[in-house]
Amino acid sequence: MKQELAEDPREAPQPGREARPARADGVAPDAAWRALLDGASAPYRAAGRFAWHFARGKLGRDPVFRALLERGELAGRARVLDIGCGQGLLASLLQACAEAAAQGRWPAAWGEAPGARQYTGIELMTRDVARAQAATAGLALAPRFVCADMRQAELPDCDLVVILDVLHYVDHAAQAALLARVRSALGRRGRLLLRVGDMDDARGFAASQWVDRLVTTVRGHRVPPTWGRSVAQWRELLQGLGFAVQALPMSRGTPFANVLLLADATAIDGDRA
Repeated sequence: MKQELAEDPREAPQPGREARPARADGVAPDAAWRALLDGASAPYRAAGRFAWHFARGKLGRDPVFRALLERGELAGRARVLDIGCGQGLLASLLQACAEAAAQGRWPAAWGEAPGARQYTGIELMTRDVARAQAATAGLALAPRFVCADMRQAELPDCDLVVILDVLHYVDHAAQAALLARVRSALGRRGRLLLRVGDMDDARGFAASQWVDRLVTTVRGHRVPPTWGRSVAQWRELLQGLGFAVQALPMSRGTPFANVLLLADATAIDGDRA
């Protein structure tokens, strides 16, 4: 399916944007990524063997994390909201990125380093929240975790919302209602990073659903029903809420049908400054 690319709004200045940290010409991207993987997963040793192995496996094998850093998609956003955050891997990765940039170890070949100053994670599963809190308690970012259902949880004002592979767990009406609240929390020029499965790719979508159910079971959770959409349907929903949308394939090295939607808020009546 052909996916149109919207104009990249990253070229526009962002309110409150921090000065860009220096990047190092001599830092090899692969070596930088290995160092970030080590740094981001190390705190999970404090949360037990399962937490550490899960962190290593998820960060190392899921292509979305490195892709977000290479493209600079997390840059210029001080207040981050991570919905369906699990054991808080993104918070630990953001901390590792901040340390690498401060020490001049950020590859020049990559986009700008993240500049998060505030992180809130929302997660339904109490065991995941406990692992997140145990692992990240000493991070300078001081992440905050809320154990709540994303359908009812309060959403703080933010500059960036990340939702990876969780919206299909709630029905279509609940998806639309949550995304409307996300749009309100973002205000002007906020960004939503939403990864979804593309139902139009039947084989890849089925593979991702099977693995999703397996991982959910291994983590000790009940396997819920799921509600998918095609990329075209996700795009239509987001555009109707006031987002400009780009769609990027995000299944490199996997048999899945995952797509990352880069949704940038466009100014509408009632937006906060």
